[in-house]
Amino acid sequence: MKKVLLTIGAMAAVLSATAQNHRIQRHHHGDAEPTVYIISVSESDTYSCPTQNCNQQDMVMKNAAVKSAIEDHKNATRDGFQQALTPSAIFADKRNTFSFAIGGDVALRAAYSFDRIVDNIDMVPYNIPMTLTPADDQEIRMDASTSRIFIRGIANTKKLGQVHIFMDVDFRGGAMGSYTPRIRSGYAQMLGFTIGRDVSTFCDLTAAPTTIDFQGPNAYNFRFATMIRYEHSFVDNHLKVGAAAEMPSVSGTYGETLMAIPQRVPDFPVYLQYSWGENRDSHIRASAVFRDMYLYNKARSSEDDLFGWGVQFSGNIHITKYLELFMNGVYGEGVTRYINDLMGSGLDFTPRPNDPTRVQATPMYGWQAAAQINILPNLFVSGGYSTVSVLKKNGTYSDSMYKQGQYIFGNVFWNLTPRFVLAAEYLYGSRKNIDGAKAHSNRINILAKYSF
Repeated sequence: MKKVLLTIGAMAAVLSATAQNHRIQRHHHGDAEPTVYIISVSESDTYSCPTQNCNQQDMVMKNAAVKSAIEDHKNATRDGFQQALTPSAIFADKRNTFSFAIGGDVALRAAYSFDRIVDNIDMVPYNIPMTLTPADDQEIRMDASTSRIFIRGIANTKKLGQVHIFMDVDFRGGAMGSYTPRIRSGYAQMLGFTIGRDVSTFCDLTAAPTTIDFQGPNAYNFRFATMIRYEHSFVDNHLKVGAAAEMPSVSGTYGETLMAIPQRVPDFPVYLQYSWGENRDSHIRASAVFRDMYLYNKARSSEDDLFGWGVQFSGNIHITKYLELFMNGVYGEGVTRYINDLMGSGLDFTPRPNDPTRVQATPMYGWQAAAQINILPNLFVSGGYSTVSVLKKNGTYSDSMYKQGQYIFGNVFWNLTPRFVLAAEYLYGSRKNIDGAKAHSNRINILAKYSF
């Protein structure tokens, strides 16, 4: 027990450790080498010193479990949008039957908005105000709510193979500026299954570019869901398939004739992905999602259910070590939950314009494309365009309804060390309504983030 306490006490010093050979490219499997501390789980566990002058750190790093624990946590670190680095410190038992790591980052985002203020902490074109008032003209904001803490545990078992447990928390759970903790994800993985809360299976994590703006391009679909998912890779990891049942969430326009009721059927997303390249770092993916949305029709005194569906094509292509491309395109009906700009918009369905006693799912589409240029190993620039459109069906429910949103960005990211990044970004967003009304907003972002 004394050894355990002494070892855990060293964690504070380890959290500041960084390594040298770093590549800033957005996909990272442990850019800075972590340090492993071996925890003795038995009073009889002893360590022999390999040299007469070695210290405790030498003995820890020479232990046979060190390499295994580092590889486990590097392999568990996912690439892609808003994913964390491999943590600085990993703790393992003597034989690495179990290891855990605590990591996270402290992130400060500062933004200056002009021309018009978006009514959102992120650049969401849907939330651009259509009427300009003196209070909507300009704004400066500083925000640290995206700072994050995570914990990962990995057990190497005989019956279940490798079992992963992961949970992370940020501070965006309440009203803007409240810094209320929020569980982003919390799941267990084993035998190809993911059980718990994770990024939706419909989301292609590596298809979106890196942005300071936390939500990212408006046609992307980064969101979390409680789920049961199964994934499997085959053909030497060139092909991967996945399917899930996810907790549904409906955002419709009910008017005077419709009423919300609890949902009864999960959403069912599926995908097929093909990867290539030396490290399978390029890929294209075809995805689909199917949903059954329930509501009560007061005009007919009956329950209605609507079929919603969406299809997506996405990818991430490494042209050379200096150039990387990102893209996704989505089309469907009643899938606002799977398009950033439309989440919570009430456009999954509306009463029919020509017959308000009936209901219809709303058709919509979006696409985004971006490129990243790696100027130096620790410096890149990127830029891209994204757009989302809502289509008419049986006429128009409301002339002031959202028709189209656009999102344009350009940024530069500079890693001063493997774990400390500075970045600057320009954003332009616009909104157009069915009646032709238009509005736009400009924003400049800067970011300072340290990961541990």
